[in-house]
Amino acid sequence: QVQLVESGGGLVQAGGSLKLSCVVSGRTSTRRAMGWFRQAPGKDREFVASIEWSGSSRFYADSVKGRFTMSRDNAKNTVYLQMNSLKPEDTAVYYCATSRSATMLAVTTISDVGFWGQGTQVTVSS
Repeated sequence: QVQLVESGGGLVQAGGSLKLSCVVSGRTSTRRAMGWFRQAPGKDREFVASIEWSGSSRFYADSVKGRFTMSRDNAKNTVYLQMNSLKPEDTAVYYCATSRSATMLAVTTISDVGFWGQGTQVTVSS
């Protein structure tokens, strides 16, 4: 069984920063692409960012490009999402996810996901 545990969410004012972490444990290879998704109240879950297993390739949604940075530390089985210049529209539950297989370069859609974390709430006040 694979477990993903997110942390680092909270309440922040617009323009502020937060850094999310996701620790992966269990029977999965570290050679998997990882992703962050988010879901705001009443909206569908959407892609935010993804990183290839080695960390050499990263992908971002247009809405966060230039403000968010995804990184990973494979020695710690941990991925991160540094979020700067936060806006009220970034308010959502943020989920980390693994790709379905080790051959995938990125995880950018719901169907790409193998395992989900439980989510962490991010609230940005105006």
